[in-house]
Amino acid sequence: MENVLAESKMMIPDCRKHLDVSLTDLKTILFLLPVTFVADAAPPIENLEYLMVLVIIKLRKLLAINITGDQEKEMDSSPSQDIYIPKQWSDAVEFISCSSTPIVFICGAKNCGKTTFSRYLLNILLHKYTKVAYLDTDVGQPEFTPPAFLSLTIVHKVTPDLTVPCLKTPERCLFFGDVSCKRDPSTYLSYVYAIYDYYQKEYGISVKGENPCDIKLPLIVNTPGWVKGVGYDVLVDMLNYISPTHVVKISTSSENKNLPAGEFWLDEERDGTTNLIEINSARQDSLNRSVLFQKDARPLRDLRIMAYFRQCFSSDSNISTMKELAHALASHCPYEVPIASIKIRHLHCEVPSSEIFFSLNATIVGLAVDSEGPENLPWCFGLGIVRGIDTVKGVLYVITPVPQSSLEKVNLLLQGYIQIPSCLLQARYCSGMHLTIHVSKYFGYKLVIHVLAKRIISVAC
Repeated sequence: MENVLAESKMMIPDCRKHLDVSLTDLKTILFLLPVTFVADAAPPIENLEYLMVLVIIKLRKLLAINITGDQEKEMDSSPSQDIYIPKQWSDAVEFISCSSTPIVFICGAKNCGKTTFSRYLLNILLHKYTKVAYLDTDVGQPEFTPPAFLSLTIVHKVTPDLTVPCLKTPERCLFFGDVSCKRDPSTYLSYVYAIYDYYQKEYGISVKGENPCDIKLPLIVNTPGWVKGVGYDVLVDMLNYISPTHVVKISTSSENKNLPAGEFWLDEERDGTTNLIEINSARQDSLNRSVLFQKDARPLRDLRIMAYFRQCFSSDSNISTMKELAHALASHCPYEVPIASIKIRHLHCEVPSSEIFFSLNATIVGLAVDSEGPENLPWCFGLGIVRGIDTVKGVLYVITPVPQSSLEKVNLLLQGYIQIPSCLLQARYCSGMHLTIHVSKYFGYKLVIHVLAKRIISVAC
């Protein structure tokens, strides 16, 4: 009996660790729905999910589960109630913030804490600077945009809760069309370089001498967690091109998943002029070893897509569940786009001309401007859902939260591998009179009323 009790006691730390991960995952999923659906507004207290979140938080505190066990007292508090920042992290951020206009490159294995560290660093820098640039190269789990985007966002306000991501309108973005750069690393790198060049051009001060410009706006570069094989090569190329002032490398106790020690991106011909900061992941196990925080990225991506298209409706709309959003989108007024006025491009495969409309219907597309410059990079304004296609009239029906002033410039639809969340395809289509917006060649629009005939292929069929 004593042996059984002893073994049970030994299992308690592991049980707490698994329970902590499960509660965190559930809190993230439930918290994303009410908060990101209504921008800059607190969720209604009547919302069942929000009440469940409060219960989870209370339960977590009652069980005294924390990230690093007995080391909690040694940590600095953060703006979020359930995020603890290790002293090693706060020291790193303090060192960076004391530097003159830093360019910070954050890297590490998947789920090691890059996003949390970047949010914390962003908040600290915003206490010193009126605005901070954020270059997001993680197409799988971007910080301020839907998935599949590379973007540059200028942030002006502190994030009040480090546990909750939020959507922001980027100053420049490119639609890569996939959640990983595996399909086309060269195009991915060209997008990263183009956005960084834009940052240098817009927020640099030209001076004489060896350096082409001095930066007047600090930059945080968030990177994907693919750090092996081709992913490692891509990361090294990014580092050598950007040449940041600081590189923050986050490691865990799983050595085989970490990046190499030291300034791994330098070769014999380059001198190291970058400040390398090596820190451990904040999440630790019962033996105080830094561990990876395992989470399923797919549902989080779906939630981010749903939060994005929730912006089609005003913040005071009574839409707080996925079912309500699905019905709202199914009956939402779409833009009527003449097919002759736009170009259609699939980013990662060749589609026969006879199959273009079949592949395009009921998909998410990037709304972009076809560039005629030497690089031919299609700067993007956001996403749209191809709600239906009327081949007889020669029009597409598109739903998007992109402002009308931006739509006037759109002349290119980019199709990738980003799919509509399955829960949004379950709303039944209601035929009848629907208000649509006619979009001309230059996306000038006028309101017209159409009966959506059976020949229109509907997303909600």
